[in-house]
Amino acid sequence: MEKSHRHHPNHSSSSSSSSTHFRSQKFRSNPTTKDGKFTKNNNPNAREDFVKPRRPSQQAQQHVDDSSNLPVLLGTCPFMCPVAERVQRERLRDLAVFERLDGNPRKTSSDLAVKKFCRTISIRDMPTSDLRPLPVLEDTLDYLLSFLDSSEHPFEVVHDFIFDRTRSIRQDLSMQNIDNEKAIYMYEKMVRFHVMSLHKLRSCTNENISSVHYLNMEQLTKALTTLFNLYDANRSSESINENEGESLSLWFRQVPIPIIKSKEMCFARRILRFFRMGNYKRFLLTTAAEASFLQYCIIEPYIIEVRELALSCINNGGYKLHPYPLTHLSKLLMMKCLWP
Repeated sequence: MEKSHRHHPNHSSSSSSSSTHFRSQKFRSNPTTKDGKFTKNNNPNAREDFVKPRRPSQQAQQHVDDSSNLPVLLGTCPFMCPVAERVQRERLRDLAVFERLDGNPRKTSSDLAVKKFCRTISIRDMPTSDLRPLPVLEDTLDYLLSFLDSSEHPFEVVHDFIFDRTRSIRQDLSMQNIDNEKAIYMYEKMVRFHVMSLHKLRSCTNENISSVHYLNMEQLTKALTTLFNLYDANRSSESINENEGESLSLWFRQVPIPIIKSKEMCFARRILRFFRMGNYKRFLLTTAAEASFLQYCIIEPYIIEVRELALSCINNGGYKLHPYPLTHLSKLLMMKCLWP
């Protein structure tokens, strides 16, 4: 009998689970390094872009139209990983640490193995037995996200596993043209995973962490683009999706008026305005008081820049013969005071 290691702890990916205590604690901790800061360009308008992927073009729409000529697929695989792939990966010892049965790199089970992302794959040659239907994909995603709370392995290892397997989930959704509300909920969860990873990866010390940051940001952009299209495809004139305001607040673009007026989007607009004006006090206070966990993860790299701006303003505007109290400075910058 196969030993099952599948667990489903109570995992919530909603930003509402973050508390005011988290925000205040993070704000009053000194930033360690700038390694996690996004690469900046020399564009004078670069401050406007927290996360700014391009909106789908006519070329992308033409690609969607062409896809209508492809066969309609409906997955029949009842497992998180197709049997053929599972057998092959056992033979090749290509099992992630989370997929190994009793730690054996040559052995796994249907409760542990998760389908890997494959770049060179054709929808025309894809057997339905290798595609997972929507209910299986939902269970697989919940299973993957349950590892986010794991402390048994470094976060880099956890991230690498979830990163690859969620790409495979998105691939299966795309191949089956699944674009209903359940797909929206799944994409919202995957977007939150990438956003939370932005925050958690900053505390990692791996020498290749910068490339991991880049790839994570790249997939966040792609997931947000697809999510935006799903919102459009499922939008009705009478209502909007429950979490649409939150997701689009991570991506400030031209959106429908009801979304513009949402609480999350209003917050994003104010924070962007304070950042561009150099109003460091309002920026820090508003972020500490109102930012959700996901929004904080996006804003965090810019907090260092805002604090540097504050120090520059104080240094240039103050009287050099009068020392500035460090205690007052720490409160102004919302940083922990490390001196007596």
